Amino acid sequence: MTQLSPAERYAAAQARAARDKMSGSSAAELDRFREELGFTLDEFQVLACEALEEGRGVLVAAPTGAGKTVVGEFAVHLALAGGRKAFYTTPIKALSNQKYSDLVRRHGAENVGLLTGDTTVNGDAPVVVMTTEVLRNMLYAGSPALDGLAYVVMDEVHYLADRFRGAVWEEVIIHLSDDVQLVSLSATVSNAEEFGDWLEMVRGDTAVVVSERRPVPLWQHVLMSAPEPRGTPRLLDLYAGHVDPTDPGVNPPINPDLQVAFRSGQGGNRPGDHGRRGQGRGDRGFRGPAGRRPAGPTPPQGHRRTPPRFAVIDALDADGLLPAIYFIFSRAGCEAAVEQCLKAGLRLTNAQEENEIRLLVEQRTAAIPPEDLDVLGYWSWSQALSRGVAAHHAGMLPVFKETVEELFSRGLVKIVFATETLALGINMPARSVVLDKLVKWDGSAHVAVTPGEYTQLTGRAGRRGIDIEGHAVVVDHQALDPVALAGLASRRLYPLKSSFRPTYNMAVNLVAQVGRDRAREVLETSFAQFQADRGVVGLAKQAQAHAEALDGYAKAMACDRGDFAEYMALREAIAEREKDLSRAVSGARRAEVVTALERLRRGDVVEVPAGRRRGYVLVLEPGEPGGFDGPRPTVLTQERQVKKLTLADAPGGLRTVATVRIPKAFNPRRPEERRDLASSMRAALGALADDDAPGSGGRPGLHAARRSDAASDAELSRLRKAMRAHACHSCPERDDHARWAERWTRLKKEHDQLVRRVEGRTGSIARTFDRTCDVLLRLGYLERTGAATAARGEAAALAPSGTGGLRVTDDGRWLRRLYAENDLLLAECLRRGAWDGLDAAGLAAVVSAVVFQGRREDPGEPYVPGGPQGRLALALDETQRVWSEVDDLEDAHGLTATGQLDLGLVAPVHRWASGKGLDAVLRGTDLAAGDFVRWCKQVVDVLDQLAAAAPSAGLRNTARRAQDAVLRGVVAYSSL
Repeated sequence: MTQLSPAERYAAAQARAARDKMSGSSAAELDRFREELGFTLDEFQVLACEALEEGRGVLVAAPTGAGKTVVGEFAVHLALAGGRKAFYTTPIKALSNQKYSDLVRRHGAENVGLLTGDTTVNGDAPVVVMTTEVLRNMLYAGSPALDGLAYVVMDEVHYLADRFRGAVWEEVIIHLSDDVQLVSLSATVSNAEEFGDWLEMVRGDTAVVVSERRPVPLWQHVLMSAPEPRGTPRLLDLYAGHVDPTDPGVNPPINPDLQVAFRSGQGGNRPGDHGRRGQGRGDRGFRGPAGRRPAGPTPPQGHRRTPPRFAVIDALDADGLLPAIYFIFSRAGCEAAVEQCLKAGLRLTNAQEENEIRLLVEQRTAAIPPEDLDVLGYWSWSQALSRGVAAHHAGMLPVFKETVEELFSRGLVKIVFATETLALGINMPARSVVLDKLVKWDGSAHVAVTPGEYTQLTGRAGRRGIDIEGHAVVVDHQALDPVALAGLASRRLYPLKSSFRPTYNMAVNLVAQVGRDRAREVLETSFAQFQADRGVVGLAKQAQAHAEALDGYAKAMACDRGDFAEYMALREAIAEREKDLSRAVSGARRAEVVTALERLRRGDVVEVPAGRRRGYVLVLEPGEPGGFDGPRPTVLTQERQVKKLTLADAPGGLRTVATVRIPKAFNPRRPEERRDLASSMRAALGALADDDAPGSGGRPGLHAARRSDAASDAELSRLRKAMRAHACHSCPERDDHARWAERWTRLKKEHDQLVRRVEGRTGSIARTFDRTCDVLLRLGYLERTGAATAARGEAAALAPSGTGGLRVTDDGRWLRRLYAENDLLLAECLRRGAWDGLDAAGLAAVVSAVVFQGRREDPGEPYVPGGPQGRLALALDETQRVWSEVDDLEDAHGLTATGQLDLGLVAPVHRWASGKGLDAVLRGTDLAAGDFVRWCKQVVDVLDQLAAAAPSAGLRNTARRAQDAVLRGVVAYSSL
């Protein structure tokens, strides 16, 4: 039977449902929505919208650019048509801004609002676009804005796999009111049905709509250099001609011309080929019955080289494959690529386009002072834009990135060198996507791009309604394997895995809202636990199979003379006791050999009775003492070789038998000196042989193997006696029973391990929640309910949280308002007054130490304004002490540690909040302007939380002043 894909299984189910559906069902709103769109909906869009109009939740999993957001826009349409509310959530502020603009154009500014933490526009509108964190915070705060909410669209819902922010999506899905219809829009994931099953469990009736068809077909290519130095690189199809690239299957055969090129080490053009579209393409690939396939392989020429980036752009331009996004997994690499293109004289714009670019650039940057423009590298950036070339990465100033995005969307910028963050962000489709390499740095090592990442990166190729096909291009490089690339490109595996874990803020909010017991039940409904439990199902089946086999083994080993399991236990106890005695003897022997090695001195002649160095050796250098294996002396063998004598070389021990004087100037590298010294050793051994008592003059050493204590061990004797006296010992079928018993024993050990794994997964989220509550109990953010709470005091705080009801204390109520990643550290610093007395700049600086995570592992000793005894330095010292105590407490409770402090941003933020210019702030640092702005935004976000959560009015006022001091200039220019 043929295995159907997820999309095919879903389509079959929908076809059956459609046949059964009443023909008179209403689709009035969907008809009106279609009329507004002005284009025909795809089948998956129709199915999802119909399910939505029927009152069901919807999960749509489809490729990038397939038009998933149309379903979200239909939810907005239904909300407005019914006089109700809709929230449209996105993972990042840039996407929220973009979606806000789209919805304003369609529904008018009066009907659409925007909430992104630091931006509030028309927040009471019937349709509000927001980041997912904003909605999570509204749910915990019980915001009145939730009244009348009918639809929530969660765009890019696959972000719940993000290890830093993914938990937010699950929190929202779990805590939304049951009467809210959820529209989940996801990239193509390989476990969409599993995710849909979970949504069905926590949200009720949910339609899962899976589409694996790209609206614009995607072609896969490898771009190889020309054999001549200035030749145009050649674009070769990845797959063989009979392979349909829209449905290549698993590990499809690759283009034979590409194979020839790789084997011969060349990637050049044929003679007379100039790399134009349709010329020198090699096997052009699947084109149906009328497809053209050039005959004959490319002749071997030259060697494979990675083509320069400007030459890659030239080749794409010549083939009509611009605009393109060129992914380089390095910020510096993106900037270097732009500079390389400028130096090569690359120009992709005409005079009219250049004027339009300059006009838009001047408009978008008009608010930036001229002195800041110099610091930001404005002139080289704008010059590259005027030529149609740009970079896009997190280190850029947000307003610069926004400008690049707009110019690229308008088709004015033709090539963008980007890091992979662009693939997860805003809508920037292109005709082609280029990958510089197939490995990337993940923060600790260079790792290969996964099939899911490859799909995500190349998914932007092919603009719907503009291009008839998209192109994914991998630039040839030394590590590239075309067969591996074909397998990578054909496997669209992107499993969605939960990253959910309870946080301190989540714990106090849940306890405050529903109590501890109900909170545990809520957390048990998380996708993380759902996946863990599904994994348990497989393990449990395996454990059941083990149990059945154990029953069979137990019957096979049964003995009519007695309890054979009891008899086997005696045999196992004897074997274990013998091993213990043997280990004890080995350990004692090892210790004696180490002692003997430590006693050796320069000039000792040593007898090694067994092992690799068996015979006699002369000690040249005793070696350094210490270590588990003792010293490793340098010795001269009788064969005049210089070696290291190790513990393994003398398993039977060693004994010093004589002494030879070694000249001070002895050089072991000189053969004649080694010969003379070996002769002296032989003479000493000859004199020893004439002695009647050879060992009388030598120092003591180990020279005989120790005997096992088995013969004299009382416990072993007792066990052996009990075994011989057992009734089963005389059974004629004893050996057969023993073989089955040994199988039973081995399987029982495996079974017990499996059971422990099952127990470890079951309820794992709730157990983490209990440990989190234990920490909060210990610190006083939670307390036990009941009249005896105060009397129990410290004993109550130390008891496990699972033993009774909990409630949130006054300190816990402050913690409820802190949503930052290091929420508990912030709360403890506030409660202990660690930041009292700081001015606005100092508070901003100390907050930066909590949120900042530098890119360098060893940033060195940072400068702290005010000196080591200044108020800021003392506040940082106290913050460090608080972090250390929290870290110890988390470690004791088996929780993931709170992130360490990083002082790398303290001085820049302090200077900025003190009113200094951008040049003074960034001078002497390795901070990019975009990074500085991004971290400042996070500092502002935490300061905003402190302004609401700080226990003293003075600190709340300082936090507000600090917000204003940081949110100025380039930090305030961008809506990001």
